[in-house]
Parts: sequence; C-alpha cells; structure tokens
Amino acid sequence: MVAAAAAVAVEASAPAAPASDAAPRPVKKVTLDLAHMRDSGMVTAAGGRTTLVEDFRIIKRPLINRAFAERNPGDKPGNLIMITSSLPGEGKTYCAINLAMSIAMELDHTVLLVDADVARPSVLRVLGLPAQRGLMDLLLDDKLDLADVLLRTNVDTLSILSAGTSSPRATELLASQTMSAFVAEIANRYPDRIVIFDSPPLLLTSEAHVLASHMGQIVLVVESETTTQHAVKESLRQLEGCSNVNLIYNKTREFPGVEETYDYHYA
Repeated sequence: MVAAAAAVAVEASAPAAPASDAAPRPVKKVTLDLAHMRDSGMVTAAGGRTTLVEDFRIIKRPLINRAFAERNPGDKPGNLIMITSSLPGEGKTYCAINLAMSIAMELDHTVLLVDADVARPSVLRVLGLPAQRGLMDLLLDDKLDLADVLLRTNVDTLSILSAGTSSPRATELLASQTMSAFVAEIANRYPDRIVIFDSPPLLLTSEAHVLASHMGQIVLVVESETTTQHAVKESLRQLEGCSNVNLIYNKTREFPGVEETYDYHYA
C-alpha cells in the first residue's frame, strides 16, 4: 500500500553534561519527512481531517482506554499492543505506523513503536530510515541499554526501536527472561507510554506466538477480500488464551473511487 514514506536525516547528539563524571549516553535522533508521509497516505498531525485520520481516531480510542484501565493480578500490561496479521502483505506495518502516529497526536500519551518483525523488518524501510541496531541487539548484548538503540523522532511524543540485527535464535530470544524483563521495563518506565509492536505474521513464524504471550492487547489485521476465513480462524485459534484480541478490517472500499477506509471490530 505504501512503499517508502519518508526521507531521513540521522544524527547523534548528547545532552548537556551532568554534574557527575559519568559520560552521558548519546541520543540518536531521526527526522521523519511528515509531508512525504502525508502525501503517501499516512497519518500525520498536519494531515488535516481526512477519512484515514478519523478512522484511526476510532481505532485507537478503545485501545487507549484499555491500556490504562485497572488491571487484575497477573494481567499483562494493557499498554503493550501487538499488531499482527495472518500472512504478509495484509497491511500490519502500515496499520502499526498509523496507529502509533495517531496515538502520538494525543495530549497525554507518548508512543514507542517497536519493529518486532525480526525476520523481515519493515518499519524503518517504510519510513525511509536506514537500518539501525535495535531489539535483537538488546536481547543479545547485556551491555546495551535501551538508550543506546532508541531512535528519537521529530514527533516529540514518538520514539522508534528497530528490529536490529537478524538472529537465527529470534524465537528463543523473544521467549527469554531477558525479553520478559525488557517488556516489563518499557511498559512501566513511563506512566503515559503506549508501546506498539509490529509483529511477524502469525501463520508463517513462531516468533509471533511467543511475542503475543507478553502482550496486554493484540490487533489482528485482516485484508478485505484477500485474507481467507480459514486464515482468520486459524490465527484466532493461535491467539486462544490471549486477552483483548481485536480486528482491523483493512483495505475496504465503501464506495467506488473513495479512498480506503478502516473498520475496527472487537473479537
């Protein structure tokens, strides 16, 4: 749907030196080309009141409400939201980016967008950003801190964590105690943060099922007139036991010639 959506400038800058002798960690900043994103049909704050912007406002509201609702003991953090699909090409990355951009427009919340499709990462590519160290590097190297790989953007309320270096042990790393500790940290470090994970497709990889076990909410993207009923049922079967599973029915056309719209359903 969207090939490349942004030009980019990448720079590393360090904050003002603290009083202590400890060297400050550099902060990596990236610049999203918001005009290009808007022209490519993506959600931006400057995009005006388009159908797409309004659709994602509808999509995000119950997710935000659930993200900060009171949790029962043992519940996964509701502010960890996984976006997935049955198969590739159904629009999950497009929806993950647009959902993150839409939530970033909120006055009271910040967003961390994590590319967790570690076999075929595409968030940075869609945004026109070069490859960076990210999630897999954090899980492989205990000397790395999130601050070492986090990408700050020119959208003040949006940060990005790339998939990082490919690893043949990706499934085991995502199932590890290190991953559990990481998701607990990012879920609880900031009280206003929502974390969006762009996940691998459910029916092609084992990573998606493992990732789902950490999540408080899951969104399954279903492509109109393409995703089969069997694929949806099998995907939902694989998510049995996961709470708060939702569907986005993607790439629908309500009327001929009208831009694509997005319908949100709770399952």
